[in-house]
Amino acid sequence: MTGDLFESSPQREPAPRPAEILLRVFGYRAFRGHQEAVIQHVVAGGDALVLMPTGGGKSLCYQIPALVRPGVGVVISPLIALMQNQVDALVQLGIRAAFLNSTLSAEEARRVQAAMVEGRLDLVYVAPERLTLPRFTALLERTPLALFAIDEAHCVSQWGHDFRPEYLGLSFLAERFPIVPRIALTATADQATRAEIVDRLCLRNAQTFVGGFDRPNIRYRAVVKDGERAQLLRFLRTEHPRDAGVVYCLTRKRVEQTASWLGRNGFRALPYHAGMPPEERRTHLDRFLREEGIVMVATVAFGMGIDKPDIRFVAHLDAPKGMEAYYQETGRAGRDGLPANAWMAYGLADWLRLRALVDASEAPVEHRRMERRKLDALLGYCETPACRRAVLLGYFGEPHPGSCGNCDNCLRPPTTWDATAAARSALACVSQTGARFGATHLTDVLRGNRNDRVQGLGHERLAAFGAGSDLDARQWHSVFRQLIAAGLLEADASGFGGLRLSSSSGEVLTGSRGVRLRHDFAGPAAADRESGSRRTPRPVTSPLRSDEGEPALWEALRAKRAELARLQGVPAYVIFHDSTLREMLRRRPLTLQDVAAIPGVGSSKLERYGRAFMDVIRGAGAPSPG
Repeated sequence: MTGDLFESSPQREPAPRPAEILLRVFGYRAFRGHQEAVIQHVVAGGDALVLMPTGGGKSLCYQIPALVRPGVGVVISPLIALMQNQVDALVQLGIRAAFLNSTLSAEEARRVQAAMVEGRLDLVYVAPERLTLPRFTALLERTPLALFAIDEAHCVSQWGHDFRPEYLGLSFLAERFPIVPRIALTATADQATRAEIVDRLCLRNAQTFVGGFDRPNIRYRAVVKDGERAQLLRFLRTEHPRDAGVVYCLTRKRVEQTASWLGRNGFRALPYHAGMPPEERRTHLDRFLREEGIVMVATVAFGMGIDKPDIRFVAHLDAPKGMEAYYQETGRAGRDGLPANAWMAYGLADWLRLRALVDASEAPVEHRRMERRKLDALLGYCETPACRRAVLLGYFGEPHPGSCGNCDNCLRPPTTWDATAAARSALACVSQTGARFGATHLTDVLRGNRNDRVQGLGHERLAAFGAGSDLDARQWHSVFRQLIAAGLLEADASGFGGLRLSSSSGEVLTGSRGVRLRHDFAGPAAADRESGSRRTPRPVTSPLRSDEGEPALWEALRAKRAELARLQGVPAYVIFHDSTLREMLRRRPLTLQDVAAIPGVGSSKLERYGRAFMDVIRGAGAPSPG
């Protein structure tokens, strides 16, 4: 809870301008991207649909209007487990904030409701299930309302990657509160998802603001699975030995096993999935948010709404469920704008498993077709030899010139080879075996392996038998993966991993189309590709670089932040982000006026913490630069 802050705070003075609030409350001197335009539109009473990347400052788009407009801003958030931390962060800024959910006692809930009705709150966070209850609607009708903010708005879309049926009831806000502005916000939504958000939330007259999807501080990497645990361990030990991060796995069992294995290898790793007891999940989430250096190993049950800014890496040990899911999950890294990693290990088996789940679902045909397209786009992203950032942004309709300099393909461009003959042999093998076998059996046939299955089926008598003995099994699996990604092969709907010819296969078989494929790096070269580059980029590790000053002072600033966080019972990043500490390290402020000039230090935090951090810098004997 928030103590008595909103009980004792005086009534708000005449509304200041948004830019004044940005500086005084949040400690920033300039808006980013579309922030100012969105804020002005909502302050004037307009509805808005806002798409901004994670870490792009979406929350300011409703927080500042709620401070400018009279009344209470109601924020609809899907996860009650995170409301406490969101409110704690606002209270640190001097904002009158509270939440209403099932974790409150009856008396605490009564106090929050009374403060709402009396206009003694700036912001209140509620779950969509509570918002649609008749008694809560009655409470809202007695409350002076500044706005409704619908966070994670993609949850309303059945085309999206994280559909929540409870969001469907939010359309009533347009009818019951027609003059209260509504702002729907999300980090990921392709065109179909955006259209459904507009339709289901009755936002047809809303202005749409689409910020750039690019996260230039994130380095994107995808490696073919080749002992993925060892690959993950090498990545973590090389670049993130003490950093907070997330490792995503497809199944609950794999989450448990991976967390235990990382623990045995010296990492502070915790599991998180929907099958765990709720109290254990809450404990693990709280530790991840409040402690430093925790690695959360999780299914997709974890992540939405996480505000932790110093997640330095997101690793996928299994491929995600599509491009939107991949973008959303990797976007949880580097919210503070400092360097971060998005690392993924993938294989053909991942794609076939996910494709089988889609094909076996009871969803409408069009929905399954859409999900298959998303999976196909993800496989194409994994297999591309082009700039990954350009492919990722292109999926969302945002052009990018390529050569981003911060993905594996740009840092170490892959080579390609003329694979026309190999592709023709692979397609012929699929046809000759009846288009019902997976890559492993097809590889055995092509390599001329006389195992029991091949001989039992009589496939040693096929023309394709032994036609590909010049390639090893790993290379053939690469060929099959890339042929699928190129649309030259398809997976059948049986769920057994069988491959069949596509409508484009004939062009290769008849010789009217050539095929070039990417070389996969094997053995020592794979390790080089994962951790090095031809441009020898700086590893994405600590936000403190060796050329930025004294490690001792950096650690002293972090220790002071941790001490203050413990005293207040909040996560360390709620005190100050790493980016703010980094500026303190760079500028060495020795007066409160100097501290106030650092981005992220608003008036409330200056009063609470300015002298404490200034004393740390003075005690270190670090002179102010210049």
